[in-house]
Formats: sequence, C-alpha cells, structure tokens
Amino acid sequence: KRPVMNSAMENQTATVKFLLLGFTDDATLQIFLFLIFLLIYIITLSGNVLIMLVIKADPQLHTPMYFFLTNLSLIDICFSSVTVPKMLENLLATEKTISLSSCIAQIFFFIFMVGTEIFLLSAMAYDRYAAICHPLRYSTIISRQACSQMVLGAWISGFVDSLVNTLFLTGLHFRNRGSINHFSCELPLLLQLSCTSTFANEMVILTFSMALGFASLLLIIASYVRIISTVLKIQSADGRQKAFSTCTSHLMVVLLFCGTAFIRYMRPASSYSETVDKLVSVQYSILTPMLNAIIYSLKNKEVKKAIKKLVKNKILTLF
Repeated sequence: KRPVMNSAMENQTATVKFLLLGFTDDATLQIFLFLIFLLIYIITLSGNVLIMLVIKADPQLHTPMYFFLTNLSLIDICFSSVTVPKMLENLLATEKTISLSSCIAQIFFFIFMVGTEIFLLSAMAYDRYAAICHPLRYSTIISRQACSQMVLGAWISGFVDSLVNTLFLTGLHFRNRGSINHFSCELPLLLQLSCTSTFANEMVILTFSMALGFASLLLIIASYVRIISTVLKIQSADGRQKAFSTCTSHLMVVLLFCGTAFIRYMRPASSYSETVDKLVSVQYSILTPMLNAIIYSLKNKEVKKAIKKLVKNKILTLF
C-alpha cells in the first residue's frame, strides 16, 4: 500500500494548475514578443550548435578550453529550452496555464542548468589560471582526465543541487489556479503560492544552493586575482594583451551570467519590482544563452577561424 503522502502529492500534481501571467494582456504585443523571442531562440540554438560542430570538426580545437566550451554550449541549449518553448506557447494561448508537475519539472531543469553552468564557469576560470600562471605545467594540471572530472563534477553538482531543491517541494501543498506573475515557474515564486510552511525550502536555498554558488564564485574571483597578478608582471605590452585576450570571452560570459543572477536574487526586497524582475530574468535565462554563443564566436579568433574554414569547405563541396 502506497503512503498517503505520496498519493496526496500525485493527486496534487495531476490536478493543481497555475496561471502564468507573462508580460502583457495586449494581443498585438504578445504576437510581437512571440516573434522576437522565437528569433532569439533560433539564434541561440543555431549559434550554440554551430560552436559544437566547429569544435568537433577542427582538430586544433580539441583542447581542454574548447571541451569546456562545448559543454557550455550544450548547457545553453538546454537552459534556453527550459523556459522559452512554454513561454512561446503561452504568448499564443488563450488560457496561459501550467500544471504543478510541469512547474516542478521546469524548476528542476532550470536549477540543474544554472548550477551546472556556474560550476562549469568556475572550472573554465581554473583552466585559464593554469594556462596563464603555470604554462609549463598546464598539460599536467589540466590533463584529459582532470578535464573530464571537472566537467562531470559540474553536471553532477548541478543535478544534486536541483534534486535537493525539488524534493523539498513534494512536502508542500498549493492552492489551485494560483497566479504567477512571471513568464515561467521559478522556485521563489512557487514558494509564495504554498499553503504550508516553506521554512525548510528557504533554508535549503540559503545553506545548500547559496553555499555552492558562492563557492564557485569565489573560485572564479580567486583565479582572476592570480591571473591579473601574473599578467601585470609581464614586461611587454604585447605579452600582457595576448594573455588577457585568452580570458576576455570567459570573463564577459561570467559577468553577464553572474551579474544578472545577482541582481535577480540578491537585491534588497525594498527595491523589488515585478517589471524589473521579468526583464532581468529575460536577460539571464533567454538572452545570456544567445549572447554566450555570439561572444565566443565573435571574440574568439580560433573559433572565428574554424567557422570560416568550415563554411569554406562546405561551399567547396557544393561545387
């Protein structure tokens, strides 16, 4: 016989639905937003798939740095796919609802991708630290095995973080037809609709998720402090510029991702605004995956060169 708690949770996930209020009630504006976000989604998918194909096709890019980049592109594809398809559906739908089970699934994969990305960005920062601060020992420090372990660790850490947060949701009860003033389900917004105490969930977010996030952020900061210290000791201006150029793409992605996430979750409650909240969420969950691909394809000389080479070879095979 199944436990009563599990049966109640199954009934709840099957029957409870929420209203996603989204951006606007204006039908014309909804169509406009649909076209804009559809274009962004297409660029995100095509840009990140292109980076993955280029890295696979060019043997010169079979290095730890580009192995990390391949995984970052995969994460960005998954990250944007967590929220954008449902958002596009709701922009055209008359009744903009989402079931509790779909909401929890969206939260699970959202936290999974966010956690994995921040851990991967810290691994990429460590890779740049090893390359610039210990160039002679780089191949030993960032060996193929170490590289694989760091990437696997990023995916496992993101999964565990997500699993812990979503498991704690199973003990909560929600009122049917509650309104979420957002375009997607996010954990803090879902907790606001709970009819039962969310203290345990909030403690998990504060102690577990925040600790993992700040640990990754501290590793990134520590890596860049050492990188900057090492680069400033280089005598020639060309040498300094060359060393910094290997980090600019990664640093831009870190600032973009962590900066907007910090604004979204760490700003004072007194400065809370639902409009600003939605705009910041659009930035880090929809625009960032697209911008990451653009940054790495336009700012990275090796990737640009490999893309041109791939396109040239494809054109030649047509004639």
